[in-house]
Amino acid sequence: MFSDHDNLTSAAAAVPAPESEPAQTSPSTETNSADRSTGENDSEATTTETSAPVNEVPEEAHEAPRAQAESVPEKAAEPTTGAEGHRAGDSVDAEAADAAEEAAGSEEMSKLMEQYDEQQEAASQNELIEVKVVAYTEQGVVVDLGQKSEGLIPAAEFTETDIPRPEPNATIEVQRTGEHKDGYVILSYQKALRRRTWEKIDAAYRGKEAITGKVVDRIKGGLVVDIGVRAFLPGSQYDLRPTQNLDNLTGTEIQVRVTKLNRRRGNVVVSRRALLEEEQHAKRAALMETLSEGQIVHGHVKNVTEYGAFVDLGGIDGLLHLTDLSWGRVKHPSDVVKPEQELDVIILKFDKEKQRVSLGLKQLIPDPWVNARRS
Repeated sequence: MFSDHDNLTSAAAAVPAPESEPAQTSPSTETNSADRSTGENDSEATTTETSAPVNEVPEEAHEAPRAQAESVPEKAAEPTTGAEGHRAGDSVDAEAADAAEEAAGSEEMSKLMEQYDEQQEAASQNELIEVKVVAYTEQGVVVDLGQKSEGLIPAAEFTETDIPRPEPNATIEVQRTGEHKDGYVILSYQKALRRRTWEKIDAAYRGKEAITGKVVDRIKGGLVVDIGVRAFLPGSQYDLRPTQNLDNLTGTEIQVRVTKLNRRRGNVVVSRRALLEEEQHAKRAALMETLSEGQIVHGHVKNVTEYGAFVDLGGIDGLLHLTDLSWGRVKHPSDVVKPEQELDVIILKFDKEKQRVSLGLKQLIPDPWVNARRS
């Protein structure tokens, strides 16, 4: 009787365990628990029969896994919903990025347009325009800009400088200043003239052309020449030979060549000697084609030395040696010829390659010793 009681108690105790465990464990855990319960009762089942309530436990244990298995597809659908949400989020981010890029591009375009407008405004201010003089007032010269608008050249541009006032009805060039006053567009006549002057000087410099200037001042080391702007003429660049006195040249007009130019600093250097040398070389080249030995040429004495005199033949210098000055004895060449003296000489020797010419003066007259010997 004790064994039967024990078996019933064991069986009854085994029934509630499967009912409480399925709600807390996974299907696999419940199955293992059921297996363990079955395993534990195997030894008792060999001695006693299992009651009906024991057979209900496996059915309930199997129903819970099936219910959970049926709910698995619903849980599996969650990742699909998450992917769709991710794609939607990506779409929103892409639209936001496009909007940001469009805004940045629009801002950059606005900046470029502002810079362009500033450049155009600056360019328009530096632009030279032609206008017609219509009136003179105390404020300055009034000009017609066209389109029923007028401009004003301030009177200070004429009273404070040497710029002459333009004639009535004259067409002149002016430069915009970007200023307005009393309904007038303020213009500059002086800036336009200066700009054209610099363009002229720059063209002469690049083309190595001669330009006319006026000596306006004598300073240390040279002269100041007005060629539209003040230029420096070094004393050594005035003539082919050094000039001792430059003071008397003020007020004279001369031809010069621009040798150095720095517009930013307003520095201009000119040379008159460069033009003279170029002219001399041209004359020399032409003269060399006409000279020959035995030819009588005309020239003037440039300078006298102890051994002879140099005679300028018009582009090339020839040497008139001491022994060829006279048939008689000569102590010093200055006893026969003087500087700047004009005379005819004969070409004794001519070396075209070396550009050397030997001249004779006594050869133009008969040798007196020949007639003396004959007599």
